[in-house]
Amino acid sequence: MSMDETIPYHGIEDILSADRFGTYLGWAGGDRNKAVSLYTLNALLSESLQLPLHMLEVALRNRIHQVMAEAHGDTWFDMPKHQLNAIQLDMLARARQDLAEKGKDDTPTRIVAALTFGFWTTMLGKEYENLWQQTLKDIARREDGKGLRRKDFTRPLGQIRTLRNRLAHHETVLYWDLPKHYGNILQMISWLSPVAADWCRAYCRFQSLYPVEGVNLIS
Repeated sequence: MSMDETIPYHGIEDILSADRFGTYLGWAGGDRNKAVSLYTLNALLSESLQLPLHMLEVALRNRIHQVMAEAHGDTWFDMPKHQLNAIQLDMLARARQDLAEKGKDDTPTRIVAALTFGFWTTMLGKEYENLWQQTLKDIARREDGKGLRRKDFTRPLGQIRTLRNRLAHHETVLYWDLPKHYGNILQMISWLSPVAADWCRAYCRFQSLYPVEGVNLIS
């Protein structure tokens, strides 16, 4: 999409609210049509990033569950030694409550699917360094077959979680270094599952949507 493309849609700014649209209007130097173009670009890029974020979350939780279940059984998440962060107990309780409200049994696979991304990233926290060394290290491998450190995941994951939350709330992300974060997301997916990374590259539209010249925002 060209950043110079005129997209009238008269009156759309009224439904977006003055504060929300004002951010884009400021970046466009007061050019209303360019502001609509920037808003559209933000929406399209946000949509495109949902696909690799979806795969990262699914791959991370399933690899952790696979490895932990092999070492500690299907209900490893109920063991006190694997609940080193107090917030995990609340997350488990909410997952079981959600299942109960839907009339579903809390089988291990359903609990795994119901637990939030926050639960799985918590499993890579510093309090789990020993568990990483003993078991969790087996969730992923570098392309050359070498092992990974826990910090190889946790360093980019903090910002990726923030990005994910911004996208979920339809907030602005154009000022973020999106190519960098997209690359980090794909890198982690490839460590967890090379075939899943190939799937993302085949179907994610981010690279085709992101302007070759970058995003020009007037500060």
